[in-house]
Amino acid sequence: MLAFMQVLFRYAFLKQQDIPLALADWQYALLVLSTVLLAAAGYVINNIYDIATDTINKPQDVVIGKGISETAAFNIYIGLNVTGVAIGFILANIILRPTFASLFILIASLLYFYSTTLKSIMILGNFVVAALLAISVLIIGVFDLFPATTLENKAQMASFFSILTDYALFAFMINFVREIVKDIEDMDGDYNQGMNTLPIAIGKNRAAKIALGFAIIPFILCLLYINKYFFENNLFIVTFYTFAFVLAPLLYFIVKIFSAKTKNDFHHLSTVLKLILFFGILSILIISLNHQYLQNHA
Repeated sequence: MLAFMQVLFRYAFLKQQDIPLALADWQYALLVLSTVLLAAAGYVINNIYDIATDTINKPQDVVIGKGISETAAFNIYIGLNVTGVAIGFILANIILRPTFASLFILIASLLYFYSTTLKSIMILGNFVVAALLAISVLIIGVFDLFPATTLENKAQMASFFSILTDYALFAFMINFVREIVKDIEDMDGDYNQGMNTLPIAIGKNRAAKIALGFAIIPFILCLLYINKYFFENNLFIVTFYTFAFVLAPLLYFIVKIFSAKTKNDFHHLSTVLKLILFFGILSILIISLNHQYLQNHA
């Protein structure tokens, strides 16, 4: 999902615009590789610290301690992190912004502290995971748009960075809700490990209501966004697409969470949110295609 998202924004959106980009294709491939390696490292370290919890919540998915030793997993984690940060350091120097390398160190650090500490702190762990996904969208603008910005194209580049920010905010909100739903789904295992997630602290039903409340926010914002940017600019194809593949599933989630009770119910809702995120990100391609259609039929 991460690599797909970053490739999509570059080639389905930014490359279609008449703007300079800071990174060559191979350099952008390194940016994608770096973020994927750091995400993979985060996944490995999270699995290392989650062995006991996963044995209860999803025993069929436990690999560490069975197919691979904990020591080997930790060595893989170190290797992925070092490689990811090193690539980030190289890219930061390529664009003559060496301080930007600190962004990769920040991502690696947050993923580590999430696995060891933050995930057991109510709401904070959910916030960090959602924020990291948003950062993976914003990092495109930081490395590909910002270094190519001049006084002449400043306004134009700012508008494209603003669009990336809109998508980053959407990704943050949907993923934040999904993290709460996943906490409800994994409540039993988390409780046995002494974690203080939202559903453990206030109960499953109240946590579900909070997830519902947070889901209503992107629903309303998407409606306003569609009206202001899509409908008013005659982008009817992407308007229909967003209603059918983003808003309709989001409304389905809002309705279904009222009656969700079992672990399977919440797992289903988590999958629905993942699909909403996928189709929401994919809308950037539909926007480009809709623009091309209007230009060809002008």
